Amino acid sequence: MKIGTPRELKNWEARVGLTPTGVRELVAAGHEVYVEAGAGLGVDFSDQTYRDSGARLVQGPDALFEAADLIVKVKEPLPVEIARLTPDHTLLTYLHLAADAQQTAALMDSKAICIAYETVTDAQGRLPLLTPMSEIAGRLAVQAGARHLERVEGGAGILLGGVTGVAPARVTIIGGGIAGLNAAQMALGLGADVTILERSPDRMRELNALFRGRVRTLFSSSSSIADSVVDSDLVIGAVLLPGATAPKLVEKRHITAMRPGSVVVDIAIDQGGCFETSRPTTHDDPVYKVGGTLHYCVTNMPATVARTATEALANATLPYILQLANLGVDHALRSNPYLADGLNIRRGEIMHPAVIASFRESMASMTAH
Repeated sequence: MKIGTPRELKNWEARVGLTPTGVRELVAAGHEVYVEAGAGLGVDFSDQTYRDSGARLVQGPDALFEAADLIVKVKEPLPVEIARLTPDHTLLTYLHLAADAQQTAALMDSKAICIAYETVTDAQGRLPLLTPMSEIAGRLAVQAGARHLERVEGGAGILLGGVTGVAPARVTIIGGGIAGLNAAQMALGLGADVTILERSPDRMRELNALFRGRVRTLFSSSSSIADSVVDSDLVIGAVLLPGATAPKLVEKRHITAMRPGSVVVDIAIDQGGCFETSRPTTHDDPVYKVGGTLHYCVTNMPATVARTATEALANATLPYILQLANLGVDHALRSNPYLADGLNIRRGEIMHPAVIASFRESMASMTAH
């Protein structure tokens, strides 16, 4: 198979879909790998390193898309990239279609096969290709929150861990999954007073056992969310419904009732965000205020640690790329139902149930307005 990885175009996005190690594995399996010149420079993978691994370097995205059958990316394609897709292409990347009706429609029009990392599952019902970025985003959320609590960043001037005689910051994490767990570990490590809101009693038991009582767990309800948010210095939204739009769990009135200089970080922003006041931001302009509360809603948070993120993602995705290449896309999807869960769009048709539901809701909303 002919496999290609282009240079990412999203704001401050330096991650790359294939590492030199991955290229070497694919070439050894008998496949042709094409890499757009400069694709790995942001993570210190030189063009020569890719050549030494067996890749064929091509100049520019047009040549890359023309050469490759399977396009391996990191972030969702921008309109100029979607325009390069044909019915002969298979796209493998993060898509997050539930919150983006326009991208969904454009990908349908391309007639390409589109497989989303974030809905690939495993035998235990986990999301193995989303997990590494969820780990990173959870940890970065605390770093971003701590930074923006500083006075020079517009925050209240609060040190997350406090000091002797001064109470630490109160951190509330909505969602106790992978991202929430990692956020809690980071916040606790910095000395914060941490509360996790979670709906699964079994997951709360797991979190209590893991943290040995050092983190407070509460059942996530509208009242517990409202009470916790208003009383917090930093709130991290880490809610996930695979393939679907994130639920709006925090209302604007609760945001505006927070103390001035408080911070919210919405990890779920790729899926539409779980705060009523959330809207996507970029690394160039990462925060905005609603009332007195700072919102950090960057849609590609892991890009700030692009080298770590690239290696973590590549470790998870390579077995699936090899399977698609070795078996062919159709056979791979038929033989592996967990990989098939990642199939979001095929030949103009939405395939994932959660994406179908979200797309219909989005189109109905757009029509109503």
